[in-house]
Amino acid sequence: MSGVTLKNLNKTYSPGSTDAFHAVKGIDLEIRDKEFMVLVGPSGCGKSTTLRMIAGLEEACSGDLCIGDRMVNDVLPKNRGVAMVFQNYALYPHMTVADNMAFGLKLRKTPKAEIQHRVEEAADTLGLTSMLNRKPKALSGGQRQRVALGRAIVRKPDVFLFDEPLSNLDAKMRVQMRAEISKLHARLNATMIYVTHDQTEAMTMGDRICVMKDGEIMQVDEPINIYQSPANMFTAGFIGLPQMNFLHGSVVEADGGYHFVGEATGTDRIELTARLGEIARAHLGKPLVLGVRPEHFSTCEAADPQAIHAKVEVGEPLGAESFLHLSTANGDKLVVRLAGIVQSNIGQSLSVKPNLEEVHLFDAASELRLEAPHVVA
Repeated sequence: MSGVTLKNLNKTYSPGSTDAFHAVKGIDLEIRDKEFMVLVGPSGCGKSTTLRMIAGLEEACSGDLCIGDRMVNDVLPKNRGVAMVFQNYALYPHMTVADNMAFGLKLRKTPKAEIQHRVEEAADTLGLTSMLNRKPKALSGGQRQRVALGRAIVRKPDVFLFDEPLSNLDAKMRVQMRAEISKLHARLNATMIYVTHDQTEAMTMGDRICVMKDGEIMQVDEPINIYQSPANMFTAGFIGLPQMNFLHGSVVEADGGYHFVGEATGTDRIELTARLGEIARAHLGKPLVLGVRPEHFSTCEAADPQAIHAKVEVGEPLGAESFLHLSTANGDKLVVRLAGIVQSNIGQSLSVKPNLEEVHLFDAASELRLEAPHVVA
């Protein structure tokens, strides 16, 4: 077993001083054996610090860190059974590809025949066989990253750790390397922990995603579940591109149903479905937030009971789809994604309506997503 378990893990820099920084705040996380777990969040959220504590490059201030059945808090990095792939490749420029991949094994005094076998096997897996005698300066960025991967593979670790390994690559190469790392995970059937700030990488690569903010875990779940059922406004806004739209207001009961009303007096009133009305019933008059993803809007007539009236600020026709940046009467900003090429003019009036089957309601104070009350039979 090579899963990783974090229990109440804390990391504070300069503890006891006036400039102390609590980077990781008592997180609990279980990474399953052979799972591809992605830690995602904005800069400074604690994801890289967490990865470095797992690797042993940072010392945890408190909490338990287990790899498999071993507690490794006091185990040296070289004895933890992990291999790390860094953002900047960290290759020796004077060594060939083969020597770079073999260097760690030589330090461990692995027999030469075993080293050669492992290097050739990894090179074949990564498509590097014809490049084993080259030096890093003769390689492209993507090839260098594959060498860094090969150096990790030859060690046959229990856990692979990736610290934003694709951030130095161009957009096309990132797409290619995402696919290669995913295929590598399937081929090696190994536990992998991957840190990124790119939510596209998180959505496309992870078996599960751990969303972090300010040293805390916001949500852990499968990518599609996080996208469709975000636990809070931070996760809802961070996962998805463009991010989810948030309309601020409250819900009132009128005309035999429930209506979402914008904060400003006289602004749009959206008639809610029975599902959303059931959710909102216990929160009437309280500040709420209506969350709608850009792709869940469509244009409509101004008289539609779900219509939101807005003006176009920017139009972005991209060919297969168009993004319209809108401003509502009460100052809410919306991004709407429409199929095909949609021509628009700045200042143009436009009515759009949300697909209420895909809408979320959040409590404005706690920022937690509201769910329908459970009925006890």
